Amino acid sequence: MERLQKVIAHAGVASRRKAEQLIVEGKVKVNGKVVKELGIKVGENDRVEVEGIPLEREEPVYLLLYKPSGVISAVKDDKDRKVVTDFIPYIKQRIYPVGRLDYDTSGILLLTNDGEFANALMHPRYEVEKTYVAKVKGVPSRESIKILERGVVLEDGKTAPAKVKVISFDKRKQTTILEITIHEGRNRQVRRMLEAIEHPVLKLKREQYAFLTLSGLSTGDSRELSPHEVKQLRALVLHGKNRA
Repeated sequence: MERLQKVIAHAGVASRRKAEQLIVEGKVKVNGKVVKELGIKVGENDRVEVEGIPLEREEPVYLLLYKPSGVISAVKDDKDRKVVTDFIPYIKQRIYPVGRLDYDTSGILLLTNDGEFANALMHPRYEVEKTYVAKVKGVPSRESIKILERGVVLEDGKTAPAKVKVISFDKRKQTTILEITIHEGRNRQVRRMLEAIEHPVLKLKREQYAFLTLSGLSTGDSRELSPHEVKQLRALVLHGKNRA
């Protein structure tokens, strides 16, 4: 038996908080009866409906994809461009990306059908670190690097401090390779941070998500996370909650 809001979240219908709201608003039925109590638990044989639609319970799936550049972080696209789920045709469950990577950005992207898990990982409060490698135009000064490390003022507010490492630079070509680690997930954040210090991105790749890497994968490849990896990710989020 599991709490109703958790079952709804695991089915990918909504986050747990949104599921709680739907329950309180009387939009959820269990075995044909409207339920407004948040403490109720349901089992596998109970029939759950959310806003009149029967809940399809699926086995939870947790995947890591090496997203290629030039692919949309979505399950469908109205312009008929390639989307990340095109690379995972063998999964029957309704999976979706955890956050997103920009169209022109490659690297690690997680996909799941576990709404609660996805929302927890995306919440900036829990500080799940993501590491990017960026090839940028020009050679950033020490002061420019310090601006990234302190936080950059963008149109939607100041970013949290980043960890920055200069991997290499080419004075002749006037390009630099930087490693940047952040825990936020704003739209095009790394690109905007680097534009703000006047070193626009030429190429960007997310190489690490928490402790997960692209080891053993080629672009377009995917693999299932092991139960231990899923447990580790949950522990990271729990640690973040306790810290918050």
